[in-house]
Amino acid sequence: MTVIVVSGTGTEIGKTVTTAAVAAVALAAGRKVAVLKPAQTGVAPGEPGDAQEVTRLAGGVTTLELARFPEPLAPDTAARRAGMTAVGPRDVADAAGKLAAEHDLVLVEGAGGLLVRLDDEGGTLADAARLLDAPVLVVTTAGLGTLNTTTLTAEALRARGVRQLGVTIGSWPTAPDLASRCNLSDLPKAAAAPLLGAIPQDAAALDVPAFRATAGTWLAPALGGTWDAESFTRRETAEVAAR
Repeated sequence: MTVIVVSGTGTEIGKTVTTAAVAAVALAAGRKVAVLKPAQTGVAPGEPGDAQEVTRLAGGVTTLELARFPEPLAPDTAARRAGMTAVGPRDVADAAGKLAAEHDLVLVEGAGGLLVRLDDEGGTLADAARLLDAPVLVVTTAGLGTLNTTTLTAEALRARGVRQLGVTIGSWPTAPDLASRCNLSDLPKAAAAPLLGAIPQDAAALDVPAFRATAGTWLAPALGGTWDAESFTRRETAEVAAR
């Protein structure tokens, strides 16, 4: 896969750290990696955004941010309020295609959830993925509510003819509750796609060498790592089964 679109079931759920982990693993394997952020919202000019955070954590990736809007809103709303030009799906697909010509892997990190509007025409990240014929890696939460939002995201992808690569948990709790543990078994069924990783809750706070050295242990082989969903689920649910 040359291009992977990274989307979420919502906002602030670990898309950027997941993107950084995938990038770190690919870089360690000797691949040339680019990260595309179509629309960065809620960050002032000169401040580091999501693409810069991926660089901090993962290392030497090429980054490209197509637009930056100051207010923390959906991209189309943020662009309209700022009097700036929105970024549409075709813009995203064209930029990713150019990066793919010069890189082994391009990670396209969306804003918020899959169907957040990018422009006034109603274009979404799903539309960009369809134009690219690229799979979508869905990042979701661990606890209550995740089965519903993961199912809805998966259904939206299928309705648009976009392939889902799998699901990762963007922030696996240090002390997971009952729902989080049970959801490990249920998420693949909700998504109709494999569980491809669980990023530790405090991964972004690790020192950079530790992040890069351990990123592969959070991701399944499909993403270049060594994480095994079956053994992780069995270990985390052992306490539940004993009750």
